[in-house]
Amino acid sequence: MLSLVLSSTGTMSDKITAENLLHNLVDTLSDKPKKVSFFEEDKSKSVSSEINRLFGRKKPVHNLLGGGKSADCLLWRNKKISASFLTGATIVWVLFEWLNYNFISLVCFVCVLGMLAQFLWSNASGLFNSSPAQVPRFTVPEELFVNIATVVGNEVNRGLRFLQDVSCEGNLKLFLITVASLWAGSVIGSWCNFLTVIYIGIIAAHTLPVLYEKYEDEVDNFVYKVFGQLQNSFSKLDSGVLKGKFKGKKHD
Repeated sequence: MLSLVLSSTGTMSDKITAENLLHNLVDTLSDKPKKVSFFEEDKSKSVSSEINRLFGRKKPVHNLLGGGKSADCLLWRNKKISASFLTGATIVWVLFEWLNYNFISLVCFVCVLGMLAQFLWSNASGLFNSSPAQVPRFTVPEELFVNIATVVGNEVNRGLRFLQDVSCEGNLKLFLITVASLWAGSVIGSWCNFLTVIYIGIIAAHTLPVLYEKYEDEVDNFVYKVFGQLQNSFSKLDSGVLKGKFKGKKHD
């Protein structure tokens, strides 16, 4: 009896181990598609990296915008700072454009409010207390003006260097795009005043880079398709019309 039990248990253990081996083989075979999908993701990443970027750029959008706090603000890395800056610009534009406030009148109005608040503070504290309270003094640090002047000067010089590089490097495509952009800016400037142009620039700077960073593959593909169609049409025009005219003039 013991031998029969041992033999039966031995056969059961052999069946269990065989079944375990089969299950392991099935699991390993079922894991193979995951590896294939992993390689497919790598292929898709490599294909997406081979897409021609706009203007031949190789750096991400954050680095092209400077890579500092200004780039974080434009790309909405810190939503509170970006929203507060955009809200402040909108308030200023509404005050000067819709409510027709003048800059000098607005500054004088703010100064009058500040003086009235300090006057009430100093007199009310003298009436209720034996010793008048010290009214806080507001001062603007000089470093703020120095930093603003430095940032504005650097941006102006960088813009001038960019325009001079475009005009001297001989890249015809970039030269034509820059000239078209300046022409579009002059047309927009003729439609509205300087403050509205600045506000439109602020809105565009806070929306276009974010949208481009989110859909950069689609935008780059679309732009290069448009450029390819323009080049094909220009080559057809050059080969069909212009050369025909020169041939006709030669025969005449």
